Amino acid sequence: MSQNHRYVGRSLPRLDGPAKVTGRARYAGDLSLPGMLHGKLLRSPVPHARIVNIDVSRAAALPGVKAVITGRDTPGIKYGNWRLMPETQDETPLAIDKVRFIGDEVAAVAALDLDTAEEAVRLIRVEYEELPAVFDVAAALADGAPLVHDEGKLTSNVSLDRKIDYGDLDAAFAAADYVREDRFTLPPVSHAYLEPCACLAEADLEGRITIWTSTQTPYIVQCLLASTLGLRENDVRVVKPFVGGGFGGKMELRPWEFCAAFLARKTGRPVRFALTREEELATGRRRHPMRIRSKVAFRKDGTLLGKEFEVYLDGGAYNSMGPTATFLCGNFGAMLYRYPAYRYRGYHVYTNNPPAGAMRGFGAPQALFAAESQMNIAAAELGIDPIELRLKNAMVEGDEIPGVATVSSCGFVESLEQVAAMTGWKEKKGKLPPGQGIGVGCYSFISGGVFNWFNTQYEFAAVEVEAYDDGTLHLKTMASDIGQGCDTVLRQILAEETGVSIERIRLTAGDTGATPKADLGTWGSRVTLMAGNAVINAVRSIKDQLAGVIAARFDLNVIHEVAFADDRVFAKARPDRGLSFGEAVRMATRANRGRALVGRAGYTPRNKGLVTPAFSFGAQVAEVRVDVETGVVRVEKVTTAHDCGTVVNPMAVEGQLEGSIHMGLGYALCEELKMEGGRTLTSSLLDYKIAAAEDMPPSESICVPTFEAEGPFGAKEAGEGLASPTAPAIADAVHDATGFRAFDLPITPEKILRGMGRLDE
Repeated sequence: MSQNHRYVGRSLPRLDGPAKVTGRARYAGDLSLPGMLHGKLLRSPVPHARIVNIDVSRAAALPGVKAVITGRDTPGIKYGNWRLMPETQDETPLAIDKVRFIGDEVAAVAALDLDTAEEAVRLIRVEYEELPAVFDVAAALADGAPLVHDEGKLTSNVSLDRKIDYGDLDAAFAAADYVREDRFTLPPVSHAYLEPCACLAEADLEGRITIWTSTQTPYIVQCLLASTLGLRENDVRVVKPFVGGGFGGKMELRPWEFCAAFLARKTGRPVRFALTREEELATGRRRHPMRIRSKVAFRKDGTLLGKEFEVYLDGGAYNSMGPTATFLCGNFGAMLYRYPAYRYRGYHVYTNNPPAGAMRGFGAPQALFAAESQMNIAAAELGIDPIELRLKNAMVEGDEIPGVATVSSCGFVESLEQVAAMTGWKEKKGKLPPGQGIGVGCYSFISGGVFNWFNTQYEFAAVEVEAYDDGTLHLKTMASDIGQGCDTVLRQILAEETGVSIERIRLTAGDTGATPKADLGTWGSRVTLMAGNAVINAVRSIKDQLAGVIAARFDLNVIHEVAFADDRVFAKARPDRGLSFGEAVRMATRANRGRALVGRAGYTPRNKGLVTPAFSFGAQVAEVRVDVETGVVRVEKVTTAHDCGTVVNPMAVEGQLEGSIHMGLGYALCEELKMEGGRTLTSSLLDYKIAAAEDMPPSESICVPTFEAEGPFGAKEAGEGLASPTAPAIADAVHDATGFRAFDLPITPEKILRGMGRLDE
């Protein structure tokens, strides 16, 4: 911890910890209201079909059923998070004329109890006219392929494309001594958050809606729910209770949220929906499956000359967050290393699979698996140590992706050097006994995206702070803690800035009816930087007023001579000349004729040409042991050096790292949503294998000291980016141990044995 900081840099337990470990935390699925009804969705059993007829009469007549709705009962307004681009808004809350994947929502029921709601759903009769379906990108792009969306202007299943171009790529390839081209296949995986999605909606007598929902983005849900219901924005209040994980899977308006609100207005009673684990795995959003072609050019000394990067995203039946993911893949493909020339082509493709959406890393895990694997392959073929090759080409402060992003603070070189030293890399790489291996993977990630999907006139993050004469503060923010610990971090920043003890700070968060507009949500590792800056901006006026009364009381020349620490406001040169924070507030309130001492402010990145205000960087080394008889991989240790700027809460950063390793471990070795004919076969956690506690390796990490000028106290992203390096590091270590190089995930024992020639095709 910095000697100049009391709270920033200190490991503090999370604010929500006691409530969670004692069972007092209440999630959306735990909530109930008097007279509450239970909702249930009817989902399509077929992947592609026209809806000929829906008969809900038997369901509606079932005792205990209070309402049944279909797509034809709803306004039919298309919605989507990419709201500024109407042509990409392709979803309705319930299917109206056509279903496009197994699990597409067709109807909804509200009943007195869950058993009755489930029975009512079984009584609904739907007549489908089945249509030809496509289940992979190749089939979707083939000549004559059936169109998943045939009602608009599209003439193919490519819903959109994105491109990035700079430098003379043709000249780069012509001048290269070594060119490497590879293809990679990345699978869909589930967020597998512990808490399945749930919501509870209530309508007042004037039709206004309050909805408690497991979400990462209260403001986005408010905007979209209001527009689909035909209400004013302020007629919808969204409250985020405790959230049991999100990882990107809870950042959109979902059909059950709309149905809960619609049915609450229709019945005049509160309505709750809660998804099952099977629904989450079989029909929920998932990480985009991708097919990647990457071609890189080097000089023989290892200097990078250029890169061509082509990505096909299987978006499933709807765009969801695909437009953003398609762009970000190209951004991440150009990160980490200095590419003098770069060409990116990204294609988002419709199929009749369940839709893909945002998931932790949001395009980075796929793009960086390809990029990092290629760096390791190229290093071996050029005869250069993989870390040395990276050091030669590593991004540094001031580098840019022309027209896309500029790197401000950057500790990538230091991260590479540190991780090499921590692991004894040079003594181990290529020198370990058969079956043992060591590998490296690296990452860079955004500290919040500059994406104003809603053309909001509000700041990207905003807070309100009120100071009281009892020496306490009340922080109000729409920023959403979904398990990453931002409630604690924001209190630390406020405590550091004001000198008020952290236990004297009350926090209200994640409620559109009780906190300032607006906050675009928890995604893209944005909260610490953006909401943290908003906190600092908001207390500036409070501090100025308090400093003014202290300067006047003790005859100080300038208010800059006033310090804030230890719950006091005092003269820097004479600490005895001061007052308690509460006494200073009382004086300022009296001088302000009784008006409350309130600071309101926000933060929006001002350089709109950037994709993000700041980038994090890091390097990771995995050490593995492979049983050459069975192909089973055991990760023995993961070592990480990363640049996240000033560390606000070291314990929280360590927790984020461990969680990222867990996700990367599953992505690398075992997680896969098995599909057949559009149906998800791995629809329980018995079938869908996530890493268990016994699979977790020991880990060691170090935070490389850098200072991000745009971040609060120099802080930047410290968690989401770390989901990317683990898979390529493990893949490289497996190659070191066995000679098998993985070009697709997960790296199963069967693939390893087949690659070693120990298993017949």
